[in-house]
Amino acid sequence: MGFGPLFLLATLEGLVMAAVLALTALGLSLVFGVMRVVNVAHGEFFMLGAVVAWAVSTAFAGHPSIGFVAALLVAPLVVGAAALVSERLVLRRLNYDPEATIVATIGMLYIIQQLALTFYGADARPVQAPFNLRIQFPWFGYSGYKLFVIAAAIVLMLATWFLLARTRIGLVMRATQYDRETAQAFGIPVDRVYAGVFALGAMLAAVAAVLIVPIQQAHYLMGRDPLLLAFIVVIIGGLGSLRGTIVAAIFIGVSDGIISTMFYSPTLAKMLATALVAMLLVFRPQGLFGTAVR
Repeated sequence: MGFGPLFLLATLEGLVMAAVLALTALGLSLVFGVMRVVNVAHGEFFMLGAVVAWAVSTAFAGHPSIGFVAALLVAPLVVGAAALVSERLVLRRLNYDPEATIVATIGMLYIIQQLALTFYGADARPVQAPFNLRIQFPWFGYSGYKLFVIAAAIVLMLATWFLLARTRIGLVMRATQYDRETAQAFGIPVDRVYAGVFALGAMLAAVAAVLIVPIQQAHYLMGRDPLLLAFIVVIIGGLGSLRGTIVAAIFIGVSDGIISTMFYSPTLAKMLATALVAMLLVFRPQGLFGTAVR
C-alpha cells in the first residue's frame, strides 16, 4: 500500500477514535463546565457502558442488530441511573466542593471497577457488530460500521449542542454555570440541574462505549485510557468549552491514528499529546478556546 492510501486509512482510523473520544470528553467537559466538578470516575462510567452493552447483546445472541439497538438504549439509562445515585449519595452531600469531590470520585472509580471485576470478571469479551458491511474504496476496503460510528457521534454531538444552545434546558444549565447563587434566587432547582448534568455526562460516556465495544472488547480496566485522553482533550480545548472539546478530540484522535498506523507506535502518540498539554499549560493555561480567569 502506497503512502497516500496508507495515510487515508490512518486518518479514517483516527476519525473513529476522535468520534468516540469527543463523546467521552464532551461528558467530562459538560460536568466540569456546569458543576465545576472534576469527575475522576468518568472512565469507569465508560467501562460500565461497555459491560452493560455486552450483557444486553448477549441476551440477544443470534440477533446482533437488535442487541446493539437495545444496548444503545439500555446502557446509557443504566449508567445514567448509576450516576444519579452517585451524585445524590456522594457529591451532593459534599456540597460539590472541588477538592472533596476529586477524592470522592477517585473512591467511586475503585468501587465501580471492583464491582465490575466481581460480577463481570477479568476477561475481555467481544460484542458483535450490528452489521458487517464493508465499503470498498479504490485502494482498500473499510469497515462500514466504523464509518457509522463517526456519523453517529456527529449526530449525537449536534444533538448535545442543540440541547445546550437552543432549548430551555440548556438555558437553565448555562444560568447555573454562570452564577449558582443567582440561579437559586430566581427559582432554578440547582440540585436537580446538577444531577441531570452529571447523569448526562455519564450517559455520553456510555454511548461512546457502546459504539466502540464492537471494535474493541469490554474489559473491567478499559476506562483508564478514555479517562486520560478525555482529560487531555478537555485541557487542550479549554475547560467547559464544547467547541474546544470537539476540535481537540479531532486533533488528538487523528494524530493518534496516523502515528499508530503509519509508525506503529501508539505510545508515541500519547507521549506527544501529554507533551502538548504541558506546553499548553505553560503558555495558555485556559486552553485553546477557554476563557482566561480574571
